[in-house]
Amino acid sequence: MCVRTLVDIESSEPVVAHQQNNKLQKAKEKYMKLHDDLIAKDLEIVEQQKTQAVFIPELTDDILRSNTFNYSSLLKVLTKYYETIQQTKLFKILFYTTQPAHVIMIAAVLCVTSALVPIKDRAQVAGHPHSRTASFIYLASFVMHLGAQIWMTFVSGLSLYFALPRHIFGEVQRILFPRYFTINACLSLTTLLIFIKHHPANTWDTEIAVQVGAMASAFFLELLIRLYLTPPLLRLILQKNVLERAAGVGNEIGRHNPGPLKHCPHYLKMHNAFRRVHVYIAMGNMLTMGCTVLHLHYIANKLCVL
Repeated sequence: MCVRTLVDIESSEPVVAHQQNNKLQKAKEKYMKLHDDLIAKDLEIVEQQKTQAVFIPELTDDILRSNTFNYSSLLKVLTKYYETIQQTKLFKILFYTTQPAHVIMIAAVLCVTSALVPIKDRAQVAGHPHSRTASFIYLASFVMHLGAQIWMTFVSGLSLYFALPRHIFGEVQRILFPRYFTINACLSLTTLLIFIKHHPANTWDTEIAVQVGAMASAFFLELLIRLYLTPPLLRLILQKNVLERAAGVGNEIGRHNPGPLKHCPHYLKMHNAFRRVHVYIAMGNMLTMGCTVLHLHYIANKLCVL
């Protein structure tokens, strides 16, 4: 009797397994059919959209997608063109030597000095109504300058430092730093020249002289940082990252952990040089921000809107 029961159980197991396989196969076929139906419906909708010249809900996404693709294609073309220019001898002379930096600084000094020299025609500008276009450019450049300083110093820098691995944060700063100080120098120069145009040197009082000195100091500090401090900082970041990647460090967030490199004299010397240049840049940035806030106080006192 036990043997018969055992035989019956063994014979029933293949039947149960076969039934389960049949159920799984039917379920699989059912869902495959549903999937094919959904695909067919999607294809029909696409064909209808192609034949009908009507606005569809996805139109905004299509426009955004096409604009993003076109912008990406434009950037690729510009990048290839820039890489070609980088191989020229003129580019290497202009950007890999210090002489162009000296020329730019001398040209900036001459530009500001020439704007300060009182001329009869320029002196007469003070008696005429201010141009709306000049006022718009003056306020726009000042507002963008102050906004960029606040964003880069208190929002972008701190947020990224405490949110990204140190090496990734360094790569981001390598891209942002040159653009930040270049744009700020151009904006501060624009603000300074328009302000001097409407306040000739022979009409200055103490208040105007302080404002001109503050704006000129901000411009020259930003230009000095961009030309003489930013390039060595970028080189030090790149060299530090190479050594740290080789040692397996640099992925910590919000702190600096040299790991095995803390006993390497070469790395410590490089790191100290990086910290020194970075402190100079930070101090210069804070000084320029102080000059900008000083001019903001001047503008606030002169507002007649409120």
